[in-house]
Amino acid sequence: MGKILVLYDSETGHTAKMAEYVAKGAKKFPVEVRLKSVDEATKEDILWCDGVAVGSPTHLGVMSWKMKKFWDDIVDLWGTIDGKIGCAFSSSGGWGGGNEVACMSILTMLMNYGFLVFGVTDYTGEKFTLHYGAVSAGEPRKEEEIKACERLGERLAQWVLIYVDGKKEYKENLKG
Repeated sequence: MGKILVLYDSETGHTAKMAEYVAKGAKKFPVEVRLKSVDEATKEDILWCDGVAVGSPTHLGVMSWKMKKFWDDIVDLWGTIDGKIGCAFSSSGGWGGGNEVACMSILTMLMNYGFLVFGVTDYTGEKFTLHYGAVSAGEPRKEEEIKACERLGERLAQWVLIYVDGKKEYKENLKG
């Protein structure tokens, strides 16, 4: 059974709420899901998982210092966690606050560890998609924001089932 870690940092609770929705989406599939804040996660959680959804508040257009420090502190895993699957989500103080750029900083960091990263081409509302990851201005309240988070978790679970567990039948149902 595939194993998914939803790892997040949150100061106001907005990114934590997004993480809950990402985990809810992943749990729609036969995978094991761990939901952990960056304060409680360890490198053993990274070793355990097959796929990770990393969420951070947007800080000056990039991930939070706590999230960056977590990954800096486990650099001894570099070269040993290659090939896991990863995706990103971020909240910001407002639209145009840099959350897509923050997602790109997370994806870049994951790529440096050898993660296979992805975006999602699905629309969860009118003109609302998650190409670089799920994003929200503040707490996710609107239907399309919540659906984006859930869709990210769904897609992560599907990719883990397809590429880790070898369950090709999940490839036929990639659209939400």
